[in-house]
Amino acid sequence: MTGYGKTVLQLPTKKVTIEIKSLNSKNLDLNVRIPSYYKEKELSVRKKLASSLVRGKVDFSIYVEMTADETSTTVNKAVVKQYVEQLRNTLFVGSDQDVELLKMAISMPDALKTEREELDENEWNLINQNIDEAIKEIVQYRIDEAASLEIDFKERITNIKKYLEEVKALDADRIENVKTRLQKAIDDLKVDTDENRFEQELIYYLEKLDINEEKVRLANHLDYFLETLETPDSNGKKLGFIVQEMGREINTTGSKANFAPMQKAVIQMKNELEQIKEQILNVL
Repeated sequence: MTGYGKTVLQLPTKKVTIEIKSLNSKNLDLNVRIPSYYKEKELSVRKKLASSLVRGKVDFSIYVEMTADETSTTVNKAVVKQYVEQLRNTLFVGSDQDVELLKMAISMPDALKTEREELDENEWNLINQNIDEAIKEIVQYRIDEAASLEIDFKERITNIKKYLEEVKALDADRIENVKTRLQKAIDDLKVDTDENRFEQELIYYLEKLDINEEKVRLANHLDYFLETLETPDSNGKKLGFIVQEMGREINTTGSKANFAPMQKAVIQMKNELEQIKEQILNVL
């Protein structure tokens, strides 16, 4: 959900810059910064952004630069004059020091007064149009990024499928390896064993290590992820849930593997899945 949109509006007395930035986030985290005289429009701006951007850590800003000679801030002459008189009497200096006293007075409270600028609806309509343009820019940015993400997802799912096939191919060797290790452990003990009981215990132990269900479920989750990716109702949260299920099956397979070559394939699957998890936050 990373993205960026910006528009610049030149009005008769000011230049208005509208900027929207978006970063990854599971939910919508919206931060709006606008001048005080536009504050009454903040709620409508938030609604517009929420409906268009849905998810992400979004920073929205309106910057205003005055370009005309007029300014809403003026010197409060009566207050400044009073400050100068008080300073002169306090410091016991003559009128030749008025410049220095003026510098001190102008920095004191209420030396400057700012007339609150009233909202001009016609001006806001122009700004609102530019907000729409900035939103279009950031949405298009996201769409372009989504195209590359889709390719990346498909490649990584294909890689996980390849490692899953390795796991399937190694399963027979894994079971044989487990049997050999158990038999060797019995032989090393140099005790007589009941072959029937040994077979029963071996079957019970192998059932605990069986990963057939995990392999089937993981394969189904991989196919479902690709199917969902192609549907109109595909969204980041739904894909995230599927990824969670994939992670469970891969972790369970790893914990049951008990065979180094298979664990290497599981680690590769985990690595591919982690890359998907990071990028899934970019999907709305």
